[in-house]
Amino acid sequence: MTIKRFVGTLAGLGLAMAFATNAAAEEDERFINLASTTSTEQSGLFDAILPQFKEATGIDVRVVAVGTGQAFELARRGDADSLLVHDTAGEKAFIEEGYATERQPVMYNDFVLIGPGEDPADIADADDAADAFARIADAEVPFASRGDDSGTNRAELRLWESAGVDPGGEWYRELGSGMGPTLNTAAGMDAYVMSDRATWVAFDNRQDLEILFDGDEALFNQYGSLLISEERHPHLKHDLAKQWHEWLISADGQQAIADYELDGQQLFFPNAGENGDD
Repeated sequence: MTIKRFVGTLAGLGLAMAFATNAAAEEDERFINLASTTSTEQSGLFDAILPQFKEATGIDVRVVAVGTGQAFELARRGDADSLLVHDTAGEKAFIEEGYATERQPVMYNDFVLIGPGEDPADIADADDAADAFARIADAEVPFASRGDDSGTNRAELRLWESAGVDPGGEWYRELGSGMGPTLNTAAGMDAYVMSDRATWVAFDNRQDLEILFDGDEALFNQYGSLLISEERHPHLKHDLAKQWHEWLISADGQQAIADYELDGQQLFFPNAGENGDD
């Protein structure tokens, strides 16, 4: 082989390697960062549905599980490609502020009020959720609050307001932690606590805690997916995020959500396109 042909061969190999490297880099880039809630992660939902989405699209979803308030902040800064959260009022405000262009209801479950089996505040006999919260405050029994500006924490604060209570004092413990750690603390303290049902079902360290009150419409828990504004954050992976958003509300995505069960219980109920969140 002549030197000229040898150099040409090396150049061809280099070009092929460059193409292969670029292709691998493009493949590695087929992911989005999703800011979502601790409840969707700790319940095991993402472990069930994300592999199905990746198989359908080749897109990997990297979840940052935080409280809903923190998820909004990540998206405001342009540090998340997509949002899946559960604070309907906050989601609509997020769009009005220009940070997102579309919101779709995806699924729902409910919140439950949990406490020690002996139920010292007698919330099992409450007329509604506001009455249950009022009874806890009147009895001044320990209540463990997430205190983290999550969707659950925001819903809890609205219920205190409905009960005419400004919670505080030694009985009210603001923890600043996710749902799982908050349940652990409540179990250790024999405290009342509000949780989404999915995380409670997945929670093992219950000790003397049990569900004492549920079923009130005020405990409805809606999850929504938001498309981040391309105008506000043009650097994000909007095309990939839109595929995730559309898959969630598609027949396949909705079925994947409906199929997820734990201990024989369906944890999330699909409702894309419905108006049950208003």
